[in-house]
Amino acid sequence: MSIFSRFFGQHGEDDRVTQLIANPQIENPLSLQLLFDGQLRLQSSDVTAALQSYHGSMASARCEIDPTLGEEGKVFGLAGWSKNVVKLFGFDPPLPAESVESCFAPSHYPPEVKDRARSHRGHVLLFYAGYETSPYEQYVALAAAAGALSQFGAIVILNDAAHTSFPAAALSRSGTDGDMIALLRTLPLAILYCGFVKYEVDGTSGVWMRTYGAHLLGLPDFAAYASAHDESQRYFDIFENIFAYLRDSGAVLAAGHTMQVGEHEYLRCRERAEDEYFLESDGELLVAEIIGPDEINQ
Repeated sequence: MSIFSRFFGQHGEDDRVTQLIANPQIENPLSLQLLFDGQLRLQSSDVTAALQSYHGSMASARCEIDPTLGEEGKVFGLAGWSKNVVKLFGFDPPLPAESVESCFAPSHYPPEVKDRARSHRGHVLLFYAGYETSPYEQYVALAAAAGALSQFGAIVILNDAAHTSFPAAALSRSGTDGDMIALLRTLPLAILYCGFVKYEVDGTSGVWMRTYGAHLLGLPDFAAYASAHDESQRYFDIFENIFAYLRDSGAVLAAGHTMQVGEHEYLRCRERAEDEYFLESDGELLVAEIIGPDEINQ
């Protein structure tokens, strides 16, 4: 069948082995977005070569992009390897500035990279459409595809669901001798797969810090009230350690639970209060409050 049919999960009996086919069972796919310097002129053979050279586990990767749309500065295609299939959907016009800024503001990398990305001329949306059930592995596949595409002029990788972004060059294989897939699997969640945002709220003297997008990984998001901006690294580390613990152990953390987060530091989780409207979340969110050792659950 044509790439248009397979893009939407339709296939003939013989296509199962020989063609890339999107998984029609995925209703709300994970996504990353790429911003490009110049006009989009991606070709199947070039992207295939980039994917295959990115990591040894992707040596059999393939990419198929509709050539007619490609001549018009559009990208409509599929890429895949192993259990993974990624939809590529791109256009020459830039993304709306408001969407871009919501991902730039919380992210920490050189301002000149952000300035270049603000002037981007094209973008490609990556949607997971494969058969890997783990959302972590789905994000790893998307990040690998984004890293491979970085050689074609991508400036920044966005995750609009998580309100975060990351320089595309940082995930490029160029100049790196290490295991890129291992790096993507150990990347702190709050760097690209989740977001870490801090903001001031009228009527309060401190700073709220919270994560976004953790629900897409089957985890709760976390928020905390800090006295000043300079506590951001502290809470970033606390949230990241909790994410790692929940992911590796399969444990469940809920309102009322307490846990140790440092040698002499503990926290208690609660639900957000009714007047904490600024902590609205698409999934579960827990407010973490630092407590003393005499306040932990026994």
